[in-house]
Amino acid sequence: MNAVMELQDISFSWNGGENLHHVTFSVRQGSFTGMIGPNGAGKTTLLRVALGRLQPHPHGWVKIFGKPLGEFKEWWRIGYVPQTAIAFDKIFPATVEEVVGMGRCGRLGLFGRLGPADRRAIRSALTATNMLGVAKRRIGALSTGEQQRVMIARALASEPELLILDEPIVGVDISARREFYAMLKRLNDHGLTILLASHDIDEVARLTDELIYINDRTVKYLGPTKRFFASRKMAAVAREFHHRR
Repeated sequence: MNAVMELQDISFSWNGGENLHHVTFSVRQGSFTGMIGPNGAGKTTLLRVALGRLQPHPHGWVKIFGKPLGEFKEWWRIGYVPQTAIAFDKIFPATVEEVVGMGRCGRLGLFGRLGPADRRAIRSALTATNMLGVAKRRIGALSTGEQQRVMIARALASEPELLILDEPIVGVDISARREFYAMLKRLNDHGLTILLASHDIDEVARLTDELIYINDRTVKYLGPTKRFFASRKMAAVAREFHHRR
């Protein structure tokens, strides 16, 4: 299958320090790819470079859906949920449905008005995340886990082909995590390509079919998840960082 995202020889330096060193990997269409590594390994920086929020320096290039990053304009094809997605005040003046509707902006433009197709996409995203029943509630009245589901729904509302999540379970309780991961698995089973950066080693091992292991600012492993965890040495290294995080 085709690669939906390719990064080649990416390095990134900031304030005299090197955050990424010659990173190369790709994300295959239809895959559920996990990204693991210790704190400070460069996972978040790498995702920001991949999405054009940071520029590779001094070298490297990114392609998204076969196009160089600078030429790619169809950002609605990518849903992104960053680490800091959960931060709604209890009196935040927006309903769940309105927040999810913001995900249509990439298709509509800043001043576009929602039409029937947009409302169907919003409803579909709410249904996929099991949040349709609270669509009219204020976002700030929801639990942390529910708010995270809303942010996933907002990302899905654009009807993306690639969903990128950066540590999406921070602050989410254990029971909500199980439901959250089950939801991601359903989405992937229905054809959505997912790139999940996470410290949750056990779930990454269980859910993903491909794995990127980052340490010392570069990729140490890229390949099938099962092969990585079947290697006692590599699995032990990953679990060591899992317990030290």
